[in-house]
Amino acid sequence: MAVQRGVDKWKMKKWFSVRAPKVFNEAVIGEMPGNDEKAVIGRNLKVNLDHITHNPSHAYTNVILKITEVKGEAAQTKVIRIEVLSSYLRSFVRRYRSVSTAVVPVKTQDGVDVVVKLIAITKGRATHTKLIGVRKEMVDYTKNYFKENGMEPIISSIIDGKFQGELSSKLSHITDLNKVEVNKLEIEQ
Repeated sequence: MAVQRGVDKWKMKKWFSVRAPKVFNEAVIGEMPGNDEKAVIGRNLKVNLDHITHNPSHAYTNVILKITEVKGEAAQTKVIRIEVLSSYLRSFVRRYRSVSTAVVPVKTQDGVDVVVKLIAITKGRATHTKLIGVRKEMVDYTKNYFKENGMEPIISSIIDGKFQGELSSKLSHITDLNKVEVNKLEIEQ
């Protein structure tokens, strides 16, 4: 029996270097194989944030990037989701603590539709009324902040923790908070 010999499809593929968006200074994330430019466009990548920023405090955050265009051998990406690992958040939720969550659909100043999922964890038990107050303040502050800022400054402030710090200080008059975090940021396509 004769063995058919053909062209190895794997050897025909080209390698494209994947670059992070401008928010992350277009750092090279890695390489991706593809037959041509069209085969690479539209792919999603899940990257741990500390691989991009080289900051170990970002080890609990994942960023989902989508390849939008290819210039030569470089594939450009954009952020479509930022999410905090549930195991990290679970470590803050303990006995005798209360949790308040909020899901906020909002449009940024530059017209991008975003869904923000927030979580606030108190230092001690809080009454139901205080938790409702925390949720209302989180929603109001988030809507105002996102309407006043563009997408790139919002992403950089969330990654730096500036947004969470400002939100925590706005909520501190209601009850003592242990942690305020952006659980998920989803950018609509």
